[in-house]
Amino acid sequence: MAAALTILGTGVATAWAEKVIGAASVGALAEKPELFGRVLPLVVIPETIVIFGLIIAFLLLGSISG
Repeated sequence: MAAALTILGTGVATAWAEKVIGAASVGALAEKPELFGRVLPLVVIPETIVIFGLIIAFLLLGSISG
């Protein structure tokens, strides 16, 4: 249950961050397309939240079954 909640929490947090950052990025790119190089890392960074959650979930599963 803890591993499932970890994945759920990180998934929701990432979706919310992607929504906010994505909307701002599209607005900035509509006005200045040359900002693409600066905007792309900002859109990718929230994905690390899910990766961290996945690692923690695997650690939790390993400690429960071991």
